[in-house]
Amino acid sequence: MEMDINTLLDVQHCETMAQVRSCIDAIDENVVALLAARSGYIAQAARIKQHPHQIVDLERVEYIVHRVRDAMMARAAPPDIAEATYRSLIGASIAFEQQEFARLRAGDLA
Repeated sequence: MEMDINTLLDVQHCETMAQVRSCIDAIDENVVALLAARSGYIAQAARIKQHPHQIVDLERVEYIVHRVRDAMMARAAPPDIAEATYRSLIGASIAFEQQEFARLRAGDLA
C-alpha cells in the first residue's frame, strides 16, 4: 500500500532534517509519557489478576493489533508499523506484568 505523506494527520512540512528530527523528538516525548501511563495500568492488571495464566490473553492481543491496524489505515498511515510496534509493546508489557505479578506475590510465599 502506497502512502501519501500529505494525507497523514498533523504532519508539518519540513525543509530540513533538523526540522524532521525536532518534530520526531517532540512526538517521542508524548509517546514516552503515554507508555509510562500504559505501564501504570499494566502494573494494576498484575495486582488485580489472581493467577499467572491470566496474564497472556491471545484473544485480547489480536483484538488490540486489529484495532491499531484499522486506526492507522483510517489515518492513511502504514498499518504494518502499528502492528510491529504493538506486538513488541505487548510482548514487553507481558514480561513486565509477569515480573510485577511475581514481585507483588513474593511475600505470599514466605
